[in-house]
Amino acid sequence: MIRSNQRFLTQLYATADFIVIQASFFFAWWLKFESGFIPYERPLPIETYAFWSLVYGIIAVIVGFLLSLYSPKRKKRFADELLKIIHTHIIGLFVLLSLMFFVKEVNISRYYLAIYMIGNLLFILFYRYILKMSLKRIRQKGFNRQFVLILGAGTLGKRFYNNLKQYPELGYEVIGFLDDLQKWDSDEAKHYKPILGSINKLSEKLEEYLIDEVILALPLDAHHRYPAIIAACEKAGVRTLIIPDFFDYLPARPYFDNFAGMPMINVREVPLDLMGNRFFKRLFDIVFSLFAILLTSPIMLIIAIGVKVTSKGPIIFKQERVGMNRRHFHMYKFRSMQELPEGTVDTGWTVKNDPRKTKFGSFIRKTSLDELPQFFNVLKGDMSVVGPRPERPYFVDQFRDEIPKYMVKHHVRPGITGWAQSNGLRGDTSIEERIKHDIFYIENWTLLFDLKIIMKTIHNGLINKNAY
Repeated sequence: MIRSNQRFLTQLYATADFIVIQASFFFAWWLKFESGFIPYERPLPIETYAFWSLVYGIIAVIVGFLLSLYSPKRKKRFADELLKIIHTHIIGLFVLLSLMFFVKEVNISRYYLAIYMIGNLLFILFYRYILKMSLKRIRQKGFNRQFVLILGAGTLGKRFYNNLKQYPELGYEVIGFLDDLQKWDSDEAKHYKPILGSINKLSEKLEEYLIDEVILALPLDAHHRYPAIIAACEKAGVRTLIIPDFFDYLPARPYFDNFAGMPMINVREVPLDLMGNRFFKRLFDIVFSLFAILLTSPIMLIIAIGVKVTSKGPIIFKQERVGMNRRHFHMYKFRSMQELPEGTVDTGWTVKNDPRKTKFGSFIRKTSLDELPQFFNVLKGDMSVVGPRPERPYFVDQFRDEIPKYMVKHHVRPGITGWAQSNGLRGDTSIEERIKHDIFYIENWTLLFDLKIIMKTIHNGLINKNAY
């Protein structure tokens, strides 16, 4: 019955998409040619537009199936579905235009096509969102449920069970556990579903209960049992999902790659590993830094004069930092401290009322104006506008041994500002918290995320209460 429901939902989504596409046709036709809001020349007959709308509806549904747009969505986020819908309709539009060009149908109104495509996306996204929220509410009330059997009643199995209970909107119900050794005590028996027997009873339980998915939550030393377990599940037509015993080392959304013909789990998925993402981020960095340099050049000139007049030494202070892929580079700042004697290695933190600071240096450090020359680092390619803040080699060597996952930050270019800094983690704040924010940024990067961080940094102001 559950599988029948899933097939029904798949058919419903495809049919609904086709209907919405045709509804978008009538809306676009009315808005362009009937409403009087938009001036137009005499159009082709409505039958011509209707024919191509039917053709596009078929194309979009076929592309949707090819891109798995109609696959089960119970576990997926709406954001993932949104991207796939946009992808489907971009490809669908390309196919439609190619087909129209091939048959020399070139008189379709471009304004109409623009309204039509925007309407398609907006209407489909709207009804998909409403349907997804409605299904969540239905599942929370106990309908349209899927049934799960957990193999392994140890720490991993119990953790999965507890996590699943926090998401009732997914509509999953645990039937019970199978385990060879574990037995519930009185408190656990009240909290968890029963242990139905040993793992050897799997085939028997798949016959006895209506089960849709089997979750393997077994320790690594049970790896040799996987082939028999998976074979039993496939024989019964039940889906199998494996929770790796080392999942704590994986990102929230692990990425599977193929290397030398073997499937591999990428322990740290970095969106900026993709060439397209790297290109657009680099293009954004160049444009933004050029604009920032032009905009702040009068301020930088005033600061340069202030540094020169108030203390001896160079205007620009160059300090070695560790960047992307652990490569060292020199980061530029306006000098805010007295020049160190030649041969002196600076391995200390700047502290409150640090005697090394100049009076003018204290001001530009507090207002973060000393950071402005770093836009030239961005132009050179050593840094990005947004990214984890770089640190000196001395501290990198220290933190890499003390703080878990510290070196992950070096998978991307360091930034002038970052997710940690925009959330107030600047100066004398927790390194552990900064690293958590940096890793979240690295795994969830988008250009919109960069813009959000920049706007948040500007909104929070340049004054850094933790800067000494």
